Amino acid sequence: MNFHEPAVLGRTGLKVGRLGVASGYGAPAAAVEEAFERGCNYFTWGTVIKGYSEPMRQALKNIVAKGQRDRLVLAAFSYAHDNFLTERLLARGLKSAGLDYADVLILGYFSRRPPLRLIDGALRMKEKGLIRFIGLSSHNRKLLGELARNGEFDVMHLRYNAAHRGAETEIFPFLGEERRPGIVSFTATRWGKLLNPKKMPPGEKPPTAADCYRFVLSHPAVDVCVSGAKTVEQMRENLAGLDAGPMSDAELARMRRIGDHVHGPKRV
Repeated sequence: MNFHEPAVLGRTGLKVGRLGVASGYGAPAAAVEEAFERGCNYFTWGTVIKGYSEPMRQALKNIVAKGQRDRLVLAAFSYAHDNFLTERLLARGLKSAGLDYADVLILGYFSRRPPLRLIDGALRMKEKGLIRFIGLSSHNRKLLGELARNGEFDVMHLRYNAAHRGAETEIFPFLGEERRPGIVSFTATRWGKLLNPKKMPPGEKPPTAADCYRFVLSHPAVDVCVSGAKTVEQMRENLAGLDAGPMSDAELARMRRIGDHVHGPKRV
């Protein structure tokens, strides 16, 4: 396994860099573009509170202006849960970045199966050419395991890290081959808790963010691990994980030990 080699995003057939880039952490456009040049071409971009992230929008515009749209895989998030609003915001955001379509529309975050009206709305957007594939983001592993068995979505975004490893038994074994969805993991650092020296077992040094990404990407079921960065320096620290490559058995065991301690006795 080589983290510099692209993965195939499940049945979409899209080639993606192993480390994704999230827009919600405020990394400047220069950091996003540097990651893109390093092969990190899976970008998440969504409407949360303040609309679409401006640094990501500028990075997308610059990438498109350089004639590199075919290398880009854009996953647009929708939290509206309303077809009219989702389509309107998506079309507006794409236009502002010089794009005609998003590669994936991610419906998020859902604790239960999305209503049929939202699926129908996404399918209509697909017919119009606004999106190519449909994905779902959820913390509910039972739901995602069921959806994986049924092959209902092209891409699934899920929580997986050294402290939250339930996907190893509740989702990954049910992905199959023929209709396998693309698997994208988020919260690799468990919202920073896996990096906190005060959360470590006695005498244990905390892992780096790159270590957390390496742990996730070392699992063969994960196609992309989404990373967050606020600065160019943080982005470069994250990218260092690609150079280090997969973890050894000893490194994986250490991460699980730390993860168990950080999580505590009640595992979810």
